Amino acid sequence: MAALDILISVVVIAALLVLRGILLARSRGNVVCSLRTGDRAWRSGVARYAGGELHWIPFLGLRLRPRHAIARRGLMVSTRRPLTGEEGPAGYWTVDCAGVSLAMSEDALTGFLAWVESAPPSAHLDAA
Repeated sequence: MAALDILISVVVIAALLVLRGILLARSRGNVVCSLRTGDRAWRSGVARYAGGELHWIPFLGLRLRPRHAIARRGLMVSTRRPLTGEEGPAGYWTVDCAGVSLAMSEDALTGFLAWVESAPPSAHLDAA
């Protein structure tokens, strides 16, 4: 009986995590975006624009709060290129900026670059 209770608990938790991921991916204003810091592997999640910041929330996790917040003020995009088959999903682009790499679809990339470029003129004064 105890094994059945544990199995049911595991299934319920897994279902809640899957539901959380679906809700995050389908929420209005969120775009599916992978993130990589340093030499770590890509982590899947969603990105959301909130004022002058880009908030990134991982698919796997319990918190709904963003794990990373990337400020638009002083943000400079160093490189952008399409991902190869070994690196990530086909049709995705990677953008390197401020020690963080983001991988997103071409449509999401267009929106991201427009968001960066639409910053007020004083936003780039901090960039070195």
